[in-house]
Amino acid sequence: MAEAELSRPIRLDTLGETPRSFVVAAGESEREALARRFGLLALDSLSAELSLIRDGELVTLTGRMVAQATQACVASGAPVPAVIDEPLVLLFRAAPPASDPDEEIELGEADLDVLFHDGAVIEVGEAVAQSLALALDPYPRAPDAEAALREAGVKSEAEAGPFAALATLKGKPKG
Repeated sequence: MAEAELSRPIRLDTLGETPRSFVVAAGESEREALARRFGLLALDSLSAELSLIRDGELVTLTGRMVAQATQACVASGAPVPAVIDEPLVLLFRAAPPASDPDEEIELGEADLDVLFHDGAVIEVGEAVAQSLALALDPYPRAPDAEAALREAGVKSEAEAGPFAALATLKGKPKG
């Protein structure tokens, strides 16, 4: 596995039932590497105030992540500012035993915010990086996006959708 752009390993043996608070703040080179990874034009800031509590092999992370990024508009490529201020609640569990790679695994809703650890260390920096990726708008649009799309010949949903096709049939002679 490649080295994490934002590595903040926390040893499990340093965690207990009393919350441990700390801050993850990405430095300039870390932000540049994350911007490349996530296809951002820029990542001006990324920080998270976090608290960790351990209960056996389960570690609960709570906190808040804030970031300022610049994404490229999906229609025009123009810069689109993104301000992120998100609560974080993640669970770290011991990694399940290795299984057949072709075996189907079913995840329930409770499994969606679960990350795995190796029994010795949790990677909090990567958890923050993944949370950033999920918080970004997957289809950022600049104010001029509609004009750029129209100029490129892309039809709107109203013009290209199924009801538009039906509307063109209205008034045509049967035959």
